[in-house]
Amino acid sequence: MFLQQQAQQPGGGFVTILPLVFILAIFYLIVFLPARNRQKKLQQMIDTLKAGDKVITSGGIYGTIVGIKDDRIQLRIAENVKVEMSRSAVTALQTPEETP
Repeated sequence: MFLQQQAQQPGGGFVTILPLVFILAIFYLIVFLPARNRQKKLQQMIDTLKAGDKVITSGGIYGTIVGIKDDRIQLRIAENVKVEMSRSAVTALQTPEETP
């Protein structure tokens, strides 16, 4: 008898999947979309780096860009101290408040 009632309900499969689709859509809007936007902004910032920009690296090093070659940058971190690192190591530009 229970099987007959289930078989008679049209669209029963769609109604059971609908909450799952709704949860996945909310998850996408809350997690993936903002992460993609942050990644696009970071990549745009990395692409527009130029000599003289004050940056912060993923290792927490504050410095000033003194040279750029392809996918690498040369960063001055102290007087007469320069390091070469990947452009992708830069995570942010320094704000005036962060300048040591």
